[in-house]
Amino acid sequence: MLTFLGQQNDRTCQGVNRREFLRIGGLGMLGGLSLPALLQSKAQAAAAGQMVKDKSVVFLFLSGGPSHIEFFDPKMDAPAEVRSITGEVQTKLPGITFGGSFPKLAQMADKIAIVRSYASGRGDHTYLLPASGDNAMKATMGALYARVAGINHPQTGMPNNVLIVPEAVEPGMRMQGNFETGALPTLTAPGDLGPSFRAFDPSGSSEIQRNMQMRIPAERFDDRRYLLEQFDDLRREVDNRGVLAGSDRFQQQAFDVISRGVAQAFDLSREDPRVVAAYDTSKFFSNAYVQSYYDMRRASNLLGKQLLLARRLCEAGCGFVTVSDCGWDMHANENSPRNMAALPAMAGQVDHAVAAFLDDLEVRGLSDKILLVVTGEMGRTPRRNGNGGRDHWGNLTTLLLAGGGLRMGQVIGRSDRMASSPATERYGPRHLLSTIMHTLLDTGEVRVQRELGRVANIISDGEPIPGLL
Repeated sequence: MLTFLGQQNDRTCQGVNRREFLRIGGLGMLGGLSLPALLQSKAQAAAAGQMVKDKSVVFLFLSGGPSHIEFFDPKMDAPAEVRSITGEVQTKLPGITFGGSFPKLAQMADKIAIVRSYASGRGDHTYLLPASGDNAMKATMGALYARVAGINHPQTGMPNNVLIVPEAVEPGMRMQGNFETGALPTLTAPGDLGPSFRAFDPSGSSEIQRNMQMRIPAERFDDRRYLLEQFDDLRREVDNRGVLAGSDRFQQQAFDVISRGVAQAFDLSREDPRVVAAYDTSKFFSNAYVQSYYDMRRASNLLGKQLLLARRLCEAGCGFVTVSDCGWDMHANENSPRNMAALPAMAGQVDHAVAAFLDDLEVRGLSDKILLVVTGEMGRTPRRNGNGGRDHWGNLTTLLLAGGGLRMGQVIGRSDRMASSPATERYGPRHLLSTIMHTLLDTGEVRVQRELGRVANIISDGEPIPGLL
């Protein structure tokens, strides 16, 4: 991490710890760019400002493949080996039920939209497909958004494309690795756009952040000219490696952005303790329990705090936040508990965290500004296997949307009797990409921007899921 070293108890006149204040510089090292270079990139995109709506997206990705049946299509009239193992719960919508682990969302069904005929189209752990909308550039949606809106917010300096993993909300946490560890980078891959548009990871796992340090004596913290010189030296050092391009006139702006405390949004200790408690999901299961299974070693009970952090980042100007929640590969083959014994607790965590997030947005008047999307890379087989688990299935996939000014209180499409295929029009990742981009951007304005090239076509073409916009 890019770190400025000094006395921990030395504070600025704004009440910000100087170590904390200067650690903010690490936020500038996104995808191989310095903060000045990022601000320059944003300034260059300012002419396209009319394309960007005052909206944000939180993309909650349930890695491993959440069961569409146990989530929002329980099929209790199907054969016993097909129907939801958690039963069903009646929602606010007449005749519509969810899986039995979602009582809170069932009572909020008028504020969400479920797509029961959505299918990722792949039955393997390919995060890139749903996260990119299967576009030709192989760039995930957050990267595409950052290409249009700019890598940083022009006023706050907040990164516009952020990944939140459990380690981001529990400093020092080191989760064990499994197949999801290697697949995780594809969730925010920049594709042909290049590394500059990769999502910022505040957990500190970015290679640039790990490797960069700037050591400044504590007595020099108040020397503005000295600090700017150090930023400039750092920029030159990275420039020499060929990984960024900056402009001297952005050095002053870089310091101003840093001095406003952009990193405060990443600090949950600044949140009202009552709000933190409302989001808390640690009671649903112990991390030691789920992490004792190989396929679940990246699962955690921190989803509530991850979504709280996502809300804070959106309030501070971030346009696209990806939240990773792992452990959903439930074959029940000793790599996860038999009979999907972990599913009720993990689904209960999702139910609580998402409900808390939506309640919080409503209280803050942000429901129309922030769109929440909940999905995974695939669904699970309609029939349970011999261990009571469900295997990979790409023909139907969980999809929930909430807020963002879209039309809520509906279930779009339906599956067949066995929950194996769409029985109505099938929607896929390209429809989801179009829905999200139409929410975030004025796609008509995007199309006329020639400098965006292929990105403009990818964002402007395609049809959103009908009935949402």
